[in-house]
Amino acid sequence: MSDELFRNKYRNDTARATWHDYNGGEYFITICTKKREHHFGEIFDGAMQLSALGEYADEQLRHVASHYPYAEIPLWVVMPNHIHAVVIIRSELQSDNTPHVRTMCTSSLQNNRLQNNIVDKQMQFVSHHRGLLSTTIGGLKRAITCYARQHRIPFAWQTRFYDHIIRNRNEMNRIAKYIENNVAQWEYDELF
Repeated sequence: MSDELFRNKYRNDTARATWHDYNGGEYFITICTKKREHHFGEIFDGAMQLSALGEYADEQLRHVASHYPYAEIPLWVVMPNHIHAVVIIRSELQSDNTPHVRTMCTSSLQNNRLQNNIVDKQMQFVSHHRGLLSTTIGGLKRAITCYARQHRIPFAWQTRFYDHIIRNRNEMNRIAKYIENNVAQWEYDELF
């Protein structure tokens, strides 16, 4: 644990690989809800039944490239309390003219727009100091949280997210099989 304080709280050191900048590559990520509460739906008879929030999360995953042109999510699964995804980051598609963070959540109130612009500028500054993977996942989490707030759905994320750098085709195939079978294997899942 780090001795540095941020907003009067001790910060944990990063769990990310220090030898990798997360600005390009293929990753297996897992994002969990706070306390692993079931917000995205339930599994009935071996099929995932998405809630409204789960449907929105699925839609955001499907259209991630429209907000982050350097990111692609070719495979994902939305589970009751977490999301698994393969995320491909192609840094060569990131232009200097495109902001690293584009707000995926908008509000009709002028004050909120002004506040979002200020936050967006702050996040653009921060995003230059973290990888494109974190920027993308942070944007997804922010958009889903915003949707929940706008629809008065009590919701929160677990802090951070789990990532694994996919190093070869064998790993990719194993992870793809895991994602594709995740719903069927739900009762054996460690996040159950």
